[in-house]
Amino acid sequence: MKTAAEIMTKPVVDIEPDATVAQAIAKMKENKIFSLLIKRDKRMDTWGFMSETDVIEKVVAKGLDLSAVYVHEIMTSPVITVSPNASLQDCAGLLARADIRRVLVYDGKNIVGIVSSRDIFNAL
Repeated sequence: MKTAAEIMTKPVVDIEPDATVAQAIAKMKENKIFSLLIKRDKRMDTWGFMSETDVIEKVVAKGLDLSAVYVHEIMTSPVITVSPNASLQDCAGLLARADIRRVLVYDGKNIVGIVSSRDIFNAL
């Protein structure tokens, strides 16, 4: 059975926590991706994660100004991770149990990839 390392999307694109949502959207469009890793900084000891769903539900639906909201205000944290050797079945089960669409792949030091429901589907 395939592992997270074999199906993950990499590299992971990241952004500073003090970037605005408008800046994050521009970076997502530039890289043709739908989520970003939010870097750790001195205020946070963990990574965050922001997806297009976060932008739509937490900013657009509330009528907030994309240039006045910062990614650290809407990110999901702490992040859910799997090891690179996690099986496809383990990744799929985790997504289902946590009711999420993506999980980050952590090698013990760094986030090295993202496994999405689409990655799992395409690996079948």
